[in-house]
Amino acid sequence: MGRLRLLARLAARDLRRRRTEALLLLLAFTAAMTTLTLGLILGDVTDQPYQQTRAATHGPDVVALAYPPARNAGPAPKTLTQLVSTSGVTAHSGPFPAVWVPHLQADSHSASAQVMGRATRTAPVDQPHVTNGGWLTGDGTVVVERSFADALGIRVGATLSLDGRPFHVVGIAVTAAVPPFPQVCTIGCEPATTRAQGDRTGLLWATVTATRSLATTEHRLSYVLNLKLSDPDAAQQFMTAHNLAPDTTTGPFMNTWHTISWQDGKVIEMEQRDLAIGSWLLGLLAVASVAVLVGGRMADQIRRVGLLKAAGATPGLIAMTLLVEYVFLALVAAGLGLIGGRLAAPLFTGPGAGLLGTAQAPSITAGTVTKVVFTAVAVAAAATFVPTLRAARTSTVRALTDAARPPRRAAVLITLSARLPVTLLIGFRLAARRPRRTLLSIASVMVTIAGLVAVLTSRAQTSAQVQAAGLGNPQVDRLAKVLLALTVTMVVLAAVNAIFITWATVLDARHISALTRALGATPRQVSAGLSAAQVLPALLGATLGIPVGIGLFAAVRHGGTMTYPPIWTLAATAVATAPIVAALTALPARLGARRPVAETLSAESA
Repeated sequence: MGRLRLLARLAARDLRRRRTEALLLLLAFTAAMTTLTLGLILGDVTDQPYQQTRAATHGPDVVALAYPPARNAGPAPKTLTQLVSTSGVTAHSGPFPAVWVPHLQADSHSASAQVMGRATRTAPVDQPHVTNGGWLTGDGTVVVERSFADALGIRVGATLSLDGRPFHVVGIAVTAAVPPFPQVCTIGCEPATTRAQGDRTGLLWATVTATRSLATTEHRLSYVLNLKLSDPDAAQQFMTAHNLAPDTTTGPFMNTWHTISWQDGKVIEMEQRDLAIGSWLLGLLAVASVAVLVGGRMADQIRRVGLLKAAGATPGLIAMTLLVEYVFLALVAAGLGLIGGRLAAPLFTGPGAGLLGTAQAPSITAGTVTKVVFTAVAVAAAATFVPTLRAARTSTVRALTDAARPPRRAAVLITLSARLPVTLLIGFRLAARRPRRTLLSIASVMVTIAGLVAVLTSRAQTSAQVQAAGLGNPQVDRLAKVLLALTVTMVVLAAVNAIFITWATVLDARHISALTRALGATPRQVSAGLSAAQVLPALLGATLGIPVGIGLFAAVRHGGTMTYPPIWTLAATAVATAPIVAALTALPARLGARRPVAETLSAESA
């Protein structure tokens, strides 16, 4: 029989014999590769839905705003109207009057609004696309920008008030000329005090007459002109050449479609960065699952290694046999992860209410496939190398008898644990016996608690914003949802890790546990000690996870003022870790502690 055929048959037989463990390994690998794929391909989403919205609304290439010389009256200034005849301008709409209204009331929500006056007929440039209802029909009607309507819960047919005057909502629309809520005040919100309230200012369209009537001495009228250029890519140069006016208090002030597109795409861009960070965290947890499962399986395969050696297998052949099955599972998981990541990516690329359509479906490139496959094989090799080498180098007699491995005794640990209760004594010594596994448990819990703390911080940030401005921020809300989805997945993987680590500890410590029971410990004390071996590292991981989670949210927030959750919430999150981990590990610990002492001390059954 050829060497490759022998390796394939041995690996296939082992996988068939331990189908449940093989399935768990495949799921852990797939989780890691799916999240890795998701983080890689989301960065390649470049075709923003802004282009779809711009085409549907005949979006402008340049938006110019200026104020009349008079404080509250007068026509559009000549510095604005002269732009219509400038070289390179092929079409325009406006100038349209606009005014900032500080008091908007919609049911129980209070906000401010940038009201733009428009005609009831269709404009050749920047005609907002109505997604629900219809366009303006009279002076008492308004159309609300869709992301702003969603934030306030405004529906077609509702009535809202602007500075105490009632208006009937006849439609909901989107535009490519102004960034969606809450970024409306990029230009045009005056006076300067409104910048402090910019996070609760939305966009409305009303008739020209109604818009003019809303202007006051304090909140003056402005004019907005939408321009279409013969070369849209030259919008930045056009703005640079005409943005400076003799009177800088009146304008014109300009914005290009490039800037508006970037502001519209910030929602997806932030989501991509956050998902990339979260996917790496999930990948770390999945890798931890793989490492623990492999180590547990190796502890259960020592007798099989002895049988192979007795039949004439060399250490190299044994090592290759054990590695082949894990590499095979890693390759299958890489394929499933690529498919899963590709299918899940569109769920995270929605443009939000301010734009039409969806982002272009992410594609899987050859580079992405190479990275995922290489990572899967590398993880399988790294996670199995040390236990495989240790198993292959085990003597034939020792492997067949599966005798207990003498523990490494440290005087300091013995001194610290000697006066502990029996349960804590067992747990402390089991945790110290496998330092790498203990560190893995600490890291698993730390990553999970970090995700939970990041979600709590995000919610505290949102609550503070609602209290200060009266409205939530859709970007912050979407960030909170993304973090919540990632954290739920982290919690599930961490729970699986806790169970896997406990079961691996049960298998690895079966001889020492049986000896402890032979010396007088009860099965309950042994099972409690096995759980304590996971609870102690979990408490340390939870403590470390709190500052890591706050730092994680600060990183994805990209600057700005931080609002932290209450101290008692963070403390409760850390304290609750202990009973949760104890509950997760109780069943595998109890099953391991009830095995007959005589059977374990004599030898393991084949």
